Amino acid sequence: MTVTGPLDVEKVRKDFPALSRLVRNDRPLVYLDSGATSQKPVQVLDAEREFYERHNGAAHRGAHLLSEEGTEIYEGARAKVAAFIGADEREVVFTKSATEAINLVAYALSSAIGPGDEILITESEHHANLVPWQQLAGRTGAALRWFTVLPDGRLDVDP
Repeated sequence: MTVTGPLDVEKVRKDFPALSRLVRNDRPLVYLDSGATSQKPVQVLDAEREFYERHNGAAHRGAHLLSEEGTEIYEGARAKVAAFIGADEREVVFTKSATEAINLVAYALSSAIGPGDEILITESEHHANLVPWQQLAGRTGAALRWFTVLPDGRLDVDP
């Protein structure tokens, strides 16, 4: 995807039904809690509705038509994501949230990390990105270290 000019925020807002609401003193809704739950664009809502109405079958779990269609759609989504981010399809793993993904990675590293290793994070990490690394350090004997965040928001990487 190539962006050729400034982002048309109003055009983008139209893709998100919740953002068409006027709230508190007739102001447009502004949603800033995407870390917890993201709003879905109408294109995603339409695709999900189409899937559930016409193709809902357990992907990779059955030999019947709906399961086959569900698998094809699921794997097609994986191929599209891989192409979009420039990855191999085998490198794309779907999880239900960023928190689950971080926990999966931290747990998978358990056999590769040990005493004497250091796990580096910043002192400004969200709790969901702190706890998995604390647990990994506890399981493996690795040391958890923090980069300090400078007043201007940059990381102090000198130490």
